[in-house]
Parts: sequence; structure tokens; C-alpha cells
Amino acid sequence: MNLDKQLDKAYENLDLSAILDAPVDGLAGVSAGDVEKLAAAFNIKIVRQLGTNKHFTLAASLVQLEQATS
Repeated sequence: MNLDKQLDKAYENLDLSAILDAPVDGLAGVSAGDVEKLAAAFNIKIVRQLGTNKHFTLAASLVQLEQATS
């Protein structure tokens, strides 16, 4: 999978584990302001926490369910 456009330039050549442990703003399009809000609201600081947060995983599952039943 090519993640070049999905990651900040500084994180493009890291292995998957390093990307998951990177700060959330390592994802392309996530700003410093977004990072502050995620940390304040959900205590999310790294990509792994974002991907495993129960609220975000539930929302993603609901979207997939809708797509599968449409």
C-alpha cells in the first residue's frame, strides 16, 4: 500500500509500527489544532490511539455496515 499521500513527508519512509506510534499530525491533513482537540477530547496523541479509539472504530464500523447493506 502506498501511503505517501496519506502521511506527512517526515513519516513516509517509516515502518508500520513507527507510523502507528507517530503523533497524530503525522497523518496528512491533521493540523496542530486538530492534535490539541483530539488530545483534549479523547486523550489521543498517537496514530495507534486514533485507530483504536472506541468511538472512531464504532463510527467506521457503522459506515461499513451501511455500505454493505446499501
